[in-house]
Amino acid sequence: MDLAAEAGLRVRELREARGMSLSELARRSGVGKGTLSELESGRRNPTLETLYALTTALKVPLSTALQGLPSPAEISGEAVDAVLVERFEADDSVTETYRIRIRSGATQESAAHSPGTTEHLVVLAGIARVGGLGDPVLIGPGQHGSWAADVPHVYQASEGAVEALLIVRHPR
Repeated sequence: MDLAAEAGLRVRELREARGMSLSELARRSGVGKGTLSELESGRRNPTLETLYALTTALKVPLSTALQGLPSPAEISGEAVDAVLVERFEADDSVTETYRIRIRSGATQESAAHSPGTTEHLVVLAGIARVGGLGDPVLIGPGQHGSWAADVPHVYQASEGAVEALLIVRHPR
């Protein structure tokens, strides 16, 4: 199975396990019902933004929808390409590590994740502008930053592409 079929199947399994209808998940996530139906049937490739919206509405980390996908599971959005590197489950949290690229000149505004979620970015190359919409910071090579991800936040690479490691911690 390809990425679209695997990810779509995983989203449908998560939705059905929660007893949620297609219409209800579409409403809660803001993803169109037709888009969701095509994604679940494997006829549409999921974007990073779409999968984040769906997994946030399902109250699970993004990596839950990527588990079991052909490695490396790369998912792309309008500004960010991400590869899941590691998922670690502890009693009180799920921590995900992604290798990301923020494309040059691109900006991605991300919706709030589940309450208590935090993000940490270590920049390998380039200069990233990241963090809460009202207070983003500039982070250069070898530097890191952290922010609350349960509020809308931004990723931006205004002067060339950014290569980085993103760590997302979701409380259980």
